[in-house]
Amino acid sequence: MLSSRPLALGRRLVAFGRRRRTALTIATSVAVAAVLVAVLAGRRGEFTDALASVSLWVVAGTALLQVVALVSRSEAWHLTIEAAGGAVDRRVLYRASSMQVLGSVLNGHLGVAARIAALRRSSGDACPQVPTLVAAEFPILAVEAMLAALASFTLVAPLGLPWWLPLVVLAVVGLVSAGLRQLALRKGRELWRGLAVLRSLSGGSRVVAFVLVAVVAQILRNWILLRAVGVDASIFDATAVLIAVVTLGQLPVGPSVGAAAAVLILGRHGLAAAAAGGLLLTVTGTLGGLCFAAWAGGDRLWAAVRGARTRRRAQPVAAPPG
Repeated sequence: MLSSRPLALGRRLVAFGRRRRTALTIATSVAVAAVLVAVLAGRRGEFTDALASVSLWVVAGTALLQVVALVSRSEAWHLTIEAAGGAVDRRVLYRASSMQVLGSVLNGHLGVAARIAALRRSSGDACPQVPTLVAAEFPILAVEAMLAALASFTLVAPLGLPWWLPLVVLAVVGLVSAGLRQLALRKGRELWRGLAVLRSLSGGSRVVAFVLVAVVAQILRNWILLRAVGVDASIFDATAVLIAVVTLGQLPVGPSVGAAAAVLILGRHGLAAAAAGGLLLTVTGTLGGLCFAAWAGGDRLWAAVRGARTRRRAQPVAAPPG
């Protein structure tokens, strides 16, 4: 009886969180933004000077790096869907992948849901079922988790973590990855089909390659922006910021996640400059995502126009009277 009470309480909390997800996200985002404003009180001049020191070319270049990351991750997703038996056209899948940008502004989980829903609407007959599409995310997430575990030593100094904690994280991620590999070898369920890319060495290697390109592009974007605002950041610091951004992004932090992560990792180098760099991470990430989404919208419009022309040409021409 006593052991069931914590479980019942946990279920009620989860159900409450699901019902109030939007309100919780907004409230948490406002709270995090308020904390950042309080931390930067009295440093407004430093903050604006750090932002003003960044040129438009740097903003454009880092936004382009975000586009590279989005395209590379979309191609990795295409590989997992194709291995699961999907026959979705690459351009259609890229257009569905662009929908993640809109949902990820509030929460990363909403972005994944928006992407899967868009793919099912656009090509329901050619793509696998929803359980398979959800499972197709796991190989990509496993690669990202392994890379984060390998680089988790970069968090030891900024956060004061014990030196052995990255080894524990690496061991746990390795065990989870091995478990996914074993599940991928099973057949008979829609869920396991999403892991089919892990059955072959070539398919798994290509997924790792595209995810690695996406991660390197984001680390490089972090490093360029942090250096541009005056933070003496190394590649390791930029990697730690990326891990912090991804970790905090799982929480309903909202658009303040970049500034919060940068202050958390690099606040010792200057709170104002770190916050400015984190803000630019969010801005350039959003700009890159909007560029990707704009291409998807234009490509969808062009496909519709081209389809209408094809249908008109295929209509039989009426013979003249007499």
